Amino acid sequence: MSIKILHIDSNNPILMQQLQELGFENHEDFISSKEVIESKIQDYHGIVIRSRFKIDKHFLDKATKLQFIARVGAGLESIDCEYASAKDIQLIAAPEGNRNAVAEHTLGMILSLFNNLNRADREIRSGHWNRESNRGHELDGKTVGIVGYGNMGKWFAKKLRGFDVEVLCYDIKENVGDAHAKQVSLAELQKKTDVLSLHLPWTPETDKMVDTAYINAFAKPFWIFNTSRGKNIVTADLVKALQSGKISGAGLDVLEYEKLSFETLFQDKTTPEAFQYLLEADNVLLSPHVAGWTFESHEGLAQVIVDKIKKLYF
Repeated sequence: MSIKILHIDSNNPILMQQLQELGFENHEDFISSKEVIESKIQDYHGIVIRSRFKIDKHFLDKATKLQFIARVGAGLESIDCEYASAKDIQLIAAPEGNRNAVAEHTLGMILSLFNNLNRADREIRSGHWNRESNRGHELDGKTVGIVGYGNMGKWFAKKLRGFDVEVLCYDIKENVGDAHAKQVSLAELQKKTDVLSLHLPWTPETDKMVDTAYINAFAKPFWIFNTSRGKNIVTADLVKALQSGKISGAGLDVLEYEKLSFETLFQDKTTPEAFQYLLEADNVLLSPHVAGWTFESHEGLAQVIVDKIKKLYF
């Protein structure tokens, strides 16, 4: 039987090329609406997505022949995973493909923010040579707390090996700590952490997790970095903590306001007050959800998906 795969998002060319070489029949539709895709999904055994739209119950009920859903990315929150699993549909993600990119980006944000690199660059370009106001902080001697110790968290911990830091991790799973991070309770992590890095999926448990109560549970002022999902942080509460000094600075690759597709920031033209503060704050560093989106990871994600699909059938 020929396995027909529908690709609804563009990806690295090696993905379709290698699947073709393996004997899969590939079709692409990068522009049709969800309704149009639903009208023909019954003809396909597999679908390859990024984040164009949600794969919900209605979609899955239309996909009567579907055997797998492959997401070219780390998370599966755009899919009704429980319903798909109940229909014996295999779910494939590729966190191995961009974990190094995310880890390097996180470290880069920390070093940039600690040393005021972006602000200093802007000032020099404007003709200002301000040394004292751009005095930085050193990472050595700090305690780094990692919340979420899966693929991304573990690779970030590896990147910290060259620094004289204590690395702690907290995860809902037991026994995930390793030589690079000591697993501790959330209470201990909040007691000791100077630098907090989030590497979490977006789930009902993590949605709006970092709020005022969560922030105030930390014993010391701390820096926060989020390269996971924007909705894991309540932005208004983050801003209050930045204003009070409870949070010393923030590096955010993801924002609470993102649309699912990641292609645009806001669903309307208004700028939330909390986001306006982030735009103007010197101790905030922003990037457009690109931590895992390097040239190398673009190929790596595709390769992981090919390898996992191949494993299903060969």
